[in-house]
Amino acid sequence: MIVGAALAAASASYLCNVALGTLVATHRLDSSGFHWLHHALYVCTFALTAAAIAAGLWRQPLVGWMLLPTLVPFAAIPFLGTHGARHPVAGLVPAPFYLAALAALIG
Repeated sequence: MIVGAALAAASASYLCNVALGTLVATHRLDSSGFHWLHHALYVCTFALTAAAIAAGLWRQPLVGWMLLPTLVPFAAIPFLGTHGARHPVAGLVPAPFYLAALAALIG
């Protein structure tokens, strides 16, 4: 139960952050008044994912191991800059690992 809740929270935060980043990058949303929100969601996603990894490794190790690679692009994002393709590509790299962790949790 705790692993599922942690994974759900981390996944929801990740999806919100990707959605916000996509809307801003495609100019469908002007975030100039609240650009800090994307950064706050990033920190929240990183922390929730770390908690989900810890819970997974403790209770359901396969889930934790499936999520562990997400920490690499999350750690790299602050150093990649926000202009160009590197930032959005690194932001999307974790997606399959969230899906794999969900599959490991269900299966």
